[in-house]
Amino acid sequence: MVRPEPDDEGLAGGPWIEPRGDSFGAVRSLLVGVALVMSCNGLLRIALGVRAELEDFGLAVTGIVMAGYFLGFLFGTRAAEHFIASVGHIRVFAALSSLGSAAAILHVVWIHPVSWTLLRFAYGLCLAGILVTVESWLNDMATNATRGRMLSRYMIVTMGGMGAGQLMLNLADPGGFKLFIVSSALISFALVPVALSASTAPPLVTPEPVSLRALVKIVPLGLLTAFWVGVSHGCLMGLGAFYAASEGLSSTRISLFVVSSMVGSVAFQWLVGSASDRVPRRYVILVVAAVAAGSAGLHLLVPVGSAVSLLLMFVHGGSTFPLYSLAVATTADSVSAAQLTGASASLVRLSGIGAVIGPTLGGVLMSVVAPWAYFGVLIVSHAVIVCYVVYRMFTRPALPVAKQGRFDPWPVRASAVAANLLRRPRLR
Repeated sequence: MVRPEPDDEGLAGGPWIEPRGDSFGAVRSLLVGVALVMSCNGLLRIALGVRAELEDFGLAVTGIVMAGYFLGFLFGTRAAEHFIASVGHIRVFAALSSLGSAAAILHVVWIHPVSWTLLRFAYGLCLAGILVTVESWLNDMATNATRGRMLSRYMIVTMGGMGAGQLMLNLADPGGFKLFIVSSALISFALVPVALSASTAPPLVTPEPVSLRALVKIVPLGLLTAFWVGVSHGCLMGLGAFYAASEGLSSTRISLFVVSSMVGSVAFQWLVGSASDRVPRRYVILVVAAVAAGSAGLHLLVPVGSAVSLLLMFVHGGSTFPLYSLAVATTADSVSAAQLTGASASLVRLSGIGAVIGPTLGGVLMSVVAPWAYFGVLIVSHAVIVCYVVYRMFTRPALPVAKQGRFDPWPVRASAVAANLLRRPRLR
C-alpha cells in the first residue's frame, strides 16, 4: 500500500503531523548548523567593514574587497555540485567548513586589500558550497506538506543567524583579533551538529537547463528584479558597516544600523507574501520597490545612526529583501515545475552578478562623489524596478491571481537548490 502524498495544505485524509524522531532531529541539526554558519558570515562581514575603515583602505578599494565574497559565491554553487558528485555531501561540507574557518581567521593575519579580496572570494565560495549541501539535505527530507514550512524556517534561521552575528560586533574591539577568532570558531562549530546527525547523503538533483534567452521572453520582470536587487543587496550588505564606521558611529550603533534591515526582512516577509498571493505580483513589486527607494532616499535627510535612521533601515530591509522572493515567485508562476530549479539558477547568477557590481560601483561612487552615494545606489536600483513595472503595466496584462502560485520566503543568498523546497502546485 502506497501512503498518499499530502497536498499543499498538509492534508492527506486527516491533519498532517510534524515529523518526529530521526528526521526531525536531522532537520533541527541542519538548521542549527546553518545558524552558526550565517552567524559567522554576519560577524565577519561587519567586522571586516569596520576594520577596513580603521585600516584606511578607502571607499573604492573596500568595495572591491567586499565584491570578492559575492564573486566567490557566484562560482561556489557550480563548484559545490562538482565536488558533491565526486566525494559526497558530508565530505564537501566538512572540507568547506574547514576552509571557511581558515579563511575567516586569516583575514587578521594578512591585512592587505589583495589578500582580503582573495580570502573573501574563498569564503564566498565555501559558503555557497555549504548552503548547496544543506539545501540538498533539507530538500531530501521535505514532503509536499512541509516544503513551504521548511523553507520559511530556513529563511528565518539564515536571516536570524546573520543578524545575531552582526550584533556580536560589540563583543570585542574590531581593531583586534578576537572577533575574527570568534567567527572562525562559529563556522567550525557548525560542522558538529551536521556531521553527527546527517548520516544519509541525499541524491544530487541536476536541474533541467533553461536558457537565459528563453527566460527573458517568459519572465523578464523576474530577471530584471533579481539583477537590480542583487546590485542593491551587494551595496547594502557589502558596504553598510564601512559606511557607518566612516560616519563615526560607535560599534553598538554600527551593529544596530546593519542589523535593522535584517530584522525588517523577517518582520515584513510574510506580510508582503500574503499581499502577493491576493493581488497580481507585479503590483506588489511596484509598491515594495517604491518603498525601498523612498526609505533609502529619506536617509539623506536624517542623521546616520539616529533612531529615525534605524527605523528607515528597518523599513528598507522589510521592503528590499522580499523583492528577491517576489522575483522567484514571479518566475515560478511562468515556468514549469521541471524548469523551476534551472530558472532559479539563472536568477541566482543574475543576482550574483549584480551583487558583485553593487559594492564595486558603490565604493567608487562613494569615493568620487560623497559617502551618501551609498544610498544613491540603493535608490537607483529600486527606481529601475519601479520604472520597468510601470512600463509593463502599459504593455502587457498582469497574470491573473488565480494562475499565480503561492509565495514562499526566499533566504538571502540561497542557491538554486533551495527551489526544490518551494511548494509544488496542486495537481488538478
